[in-house]
Amino acid sequence: MDGNLMKNIGFAEIVKMDELVDYQEGRVISRTLAQLPQVTLTLFSISQGEGISAHTSPGDALVQILDGEAEITIGGQVFNVQAGESIVMPKGVPHALEARRNFKFLLTVVKP
Repeated sequence: MDGNLMKNIGFAEIVKMDELVDYQEGRVISRTLAQLPQVTLTLFSISQGEGISAHTSPGDALVQILDGEAEITIGGQVFNVQAGESIVMPKGVPHALEARRNFKFLLTVVKP
């Protein structure tokens, strides 16, 4: 092991997060940047009409929209979130995401 806590991203270089994942029609694409016992960082791209079905998380999940627009349902409440906006999905509360337009986001999950 090289000792780095992050992966799949350049070190000591400027990156544009939204360029680290591409859109693929009809697919949800992910790229894990860190996976530790208490925190995970994952980039996603979801093509229009696709989504992630309702589920719960063992930690609080921060969604930072990098591009596009999504409909995010948290505990039955629907939110329309777009590039530049963020929302937290609390641990243990069912949530789902659907691409209203192609969208990319950085997901940070913080676990107890």
